[in-house]
Amino acid sequence: MFSPYYASARRSAGPRGADPFDHCALNVSLYRRGGAKRWTMTERGRRQVRCSAAALQIGTSGVHWAADGTLEFDLDEISVPWPARVRGCVRVRPLHLVDRSFALDPEGLHAWRPLAPLARIEVALQQPALRWSGTAYLDSNFGQAPLEQTFESWHWSRASMPERRCAVLYDVRRKDGSELAMSLRFGADGTVDETASAPPVARMASTPWRIERQTRCEPGHRPAIDRTLEDGPFYARSLFTTQLDGARIAGFHESLSLRRFESRWVQRMLPFRMPRQSGLRRG
Repeated sequence: MFSPYYASARRSAGPRGADPFDHCALNVSLYRRGGAKRWTMTERGRRQVRCSAAALQIGTSGVHWAADGTLEFDLDEISVPWPARVRGCVRVRPLHLVDRSFALDPEGLHAWRPLAPLARIEVALQQPALRWSGTAYLDSNFGQAPLEQTFESWHWSRASMPERRCAVLYDVRRKDGSELAMSLRFGADGTVDETASAPPVARMASTPWRIERQTRCEPGHRPAIDRTLEDGPFYARSLFTTQLDGARIAGFHESLSLRRFESRWVQRMLPFRMPRQSGLRRG
C-alpha cells in the first residue's frame, strides 16, 4: 500500500484502475542493538505472484498457513540499500485468532483486523545467522481506496500487559478533520475488551524527519521513546513505554503521515527503499 509504482500506476490508469497483484512485496526488517539493520521490500509483478486462500508466494519468498495453525514465512530476499541476503524461516503461532474487523472510517472503506494480538514467534535464519523466539503480533489492514485519499495520519501501538493480555492503541486523523480513537485490551483466549476509556493523548519526541509521535498515557505520567527503529520521511517505528491500567508497559509504536507520503518528493525517494524487480531472480 506504500508502493510508489502502484501510486504512479493509479494516476495513469484512470477509471479502469491499477492491478494490485502487479505491485506486491514482502517487507522484512531486522534490528540488532549496536549492529547493522537489514531491510527488504522488493516489489514484484503479477508474473511472480501466486495467491490462494492459505498461501501467498511473492518471488522467491512465501507465506502459508500450516496444518497446525502456524503462519510460516519462507524468506529469501536481498536487503537494500546495502545488498545482503535474508534467508530462513519465521513461524508465528497465534494464541487465538480474533474473528473481527474494525472500520477506520464512517463509509467503511478501510478496515483493520487484529488477527492475533497475542502470539509466539520462532525465528530461524541462515543469512544472517539468527535464531530466537519471543512474543509476536499479527494484524491486517485492507480497504477499497488509497489510504492517502481518506487519512492524514495515524498513531498505532501494541504493548504486552500483565495476566497474558495486551493493549492496542489506535488514533486516526482523517482528511476531513474527524478522528477515531481506539483503546482495546485483548485476552489470550481471544476476548476483546472495548470498555477501557482512552487515556489523554500524550506527545513524544518527534523524529529527525519531524514526524510527530504521540500515544496515550494516564494523567501524571509521561510516555517515552526507548529506541527509534525506523525514521523515514513519512513513517516512524519505535519502541516505547507508557502507563496504562495502573501498570508501566513497554511496546511497539508506529506513526504514519499520509500527507507526507503523497507528496511527490517522498514518492521520488521511495524506490531507494523499495526497488522493483521485473523478472524472476535465480540463485
